[in-house]
Amino acid sequence: MERVDTILAGGIVVTMNQQFDIIHDGAVAIRDDKIIAVGSTRDITAQFQSDNTVSCADQYILPGLVNAHTHVPMTLLRGLADDLRLDVWLMGYCMPTEREFVTPEFCRLGTGLACAEMIRSGITSFADMYYFEKDVAQATADAGMRGVLGQTILKFPSPDAESYEHSLDYAAQFIEEWKGHPLITPAIAPHAPYSTTQDMLRECAQLALAYDVPILIHIAETKLEQDDSVTLYGQTVVPWVEEAGLLGAKVLAAHCVHISKGEMRILREYHTTVAHCPTSNLKLAAGIAPVSQMLDEKLVVGIGTDGPASNNDLDMFEEVRLAAILAKTAANDPTSLPARQALLMATRQGADALFIGDRTGSLEAGKLADIITIDAGPVHNMPRFDRDPNAIYSRIVYASKSTDVQNVMCNGKWLMRDRELLTLDEGALLREASDYAVKVDSFLAAREKDTLRKLLAIGGLEQGESFEVQVKAVVSDEAVIEKLLSHTDVQILKTIHYRQYDTYFLFDDPDAGRVRYREDDLLDDKGEVASVRSRLTFTTASKEKDFHSAVLLSRSRFLSKADRPLRFYREYFQPQEERELQKDRRRWHILYQDVLFYVNLDRVLKPALPQTFIEIKSRTWSGSDAANKADRIKEMLKILGISQSDMIRMEYLDFQPAAT
Repeated sequence: MERVDTILAGGIVVTMNQQFDIIHDGAVAIRDDKIIAVGSTRDITAQFQSDNTVSCADQYILPGLVNAHTHVPMTLLRGLADDLRLDVWLMGYCMPTEREFVTPEFCRLGTGLACAEMIRSGITSFADMYYFEKDVAQATADAGMRGVLGQTILKFPSPDAESYEHSLDYAAQFIEEWKGHPLITPAIAPHAPYSTTQDMLRECAQLALAYDVPILIHIAETKLEQDDSVTLYGQTVVPWVEEAGLLGAKVLAAHCVHISKGEMRILREYHTTVAHCPTSNLKLAAGIAPVSQMLDEKLVVGIGTDGPASNNDLDMFEEVRLAAILAKTAANDPTSLPARQALLMATRQGADALFIGDRTGSLEAGKLADIITIDAGPVHNMPRFDRDPNAIYSRIVYASKSTDVQNVMCNGKWLMRDRELLTLDEGALLREASDYAVKVDSFLAAREKDTLRKLLAIGGLEQGESFEVQVKAVVSDEAVIEKLLSHTDVQILKTIHYRQYDTYFLFDDPDAGRVRYREDDLLDDKGEVASVRSRLTFTTASKEKDFHSAVLLSRSRFLSKADRPLRFYREYFQPQEERELQKDRRRWHILYQDVLFYVNLDRVLKPALPQTFIEIKSRTWSGSDAANKADRIKEMLKILGISQSDMIRMEYLDFQPAAT
């Protein structure tokens, strides 16, 4: 008799092979890291002998599940910020926390914790996209799991790279160190079209082709992503990445919630595969991916949990069940995406999606021994009906749970026996994770109490603290401005006409300051909008000093380009009060006695104020400079014929419209 290392005997073997063979009282023979034979227990035990024959009576024997998309170190960010939109969650909370905490140690610990959870869920292979992927790889290999691991590439600085060039260099080193490893397939992971450029995608594709490794990327996760792509580039996401040459490589596209049939056909033409993440897409309200149409278009689709910070777990049983149910609801057809197809997407087709289907994903002689066994007889999965062979798939998909997983083997090595983890110290991982949670909690708690810190956390800082000396006054006739503009000491440098829309975020604590979101519509000579810009400003309510009773020194502590919609900032800052201000502003940049000043002539449209206002202001940097400029402003007020009684100290925001 031929000797093997292990025989799994007496179970119901669900092969997930091309023929979908199911073998009752079946067995699997394993030698080293490979499956040697699959058949009935009688035939296998007659042909093979082993000192390690494992009884799998009343258990299903299946290929290990394949998690087609996740970010495993983010187990340490699980529950960090929930019930938020994707952009607020990602840009407002996850990325700032990652900038503060993500290190090689963070990634190793988070990966270890994730591997423990995935092994318990029957997962043997997964695709990951994160930072410090060398450390993710080491922790994965130490846990004994199989990973297709993508080094993240971004167009802005990240925890492990100052620039995307640095990320590409890191990715090349990572590939060279890990390519050919029995468990790890290194990959390149340009985060998403909106966080990269076409040139970056082109370079990523060239690197992937040179090393023959996959590319992992997020594609069309939200409708906003598609809409922004059309606005910016005149085309949707898939044609845009095709134009960049990305699809010439082996690409696994995560999500694809908002792709059209035409885009599906482009992906199929390039043999691009898809990772469907139903729970994450629902939780972040991204939508329901058109999985049935993708399968009709012959796309290879796997199932992924996404990261544990957006799911919030790594339970593939939940994910497979939801994938099947969601597809039925989306199609209004209970026959859509039957249980067998759903399980296929989590096994053989999932492995194909990761470009490792030639090695794993089904129980067949010659494939790697990535195998799990599941309790077939728990109370939540009884009784059993056997007249329909597909009933087994229904029991596994619709009734089985991750807690039913009894044994897990990857690459011929046991990772879990009788629910006991063998390659990881679960207790130590939990203790270390709890220590991290305390640190992260303290960081976010302190930030939430400080509006400026919260603003700085989302990036985009253009100018820090600055000071302005300024005056505001009421004028009875707009023509009075000509007295100043035509004065011999005045040189006009620039004339601008704006329509300004301000939204102020106010907080209960006056010391917290306030945030202003401003949209400036630049008007041409005909009063038509020529261009638009948006900015954020953080200010404190108090004035630093006054000169001549009404010339004030104020401080603006933060100024940046507002590169996200107003809705984002509203949801991110969660102000106690919000006020709107709209005005028509004509502005002149002038030199008065060779000193730069800005003169504004304002009509306040909301709240509707009957007066016309003039503002004169200038940036300053010292007390003596501020005093000097205040003196000049006093002179200009005299030229304009503005008296002390016309001057006002109030901000426009503090005015109330006259009663009618």
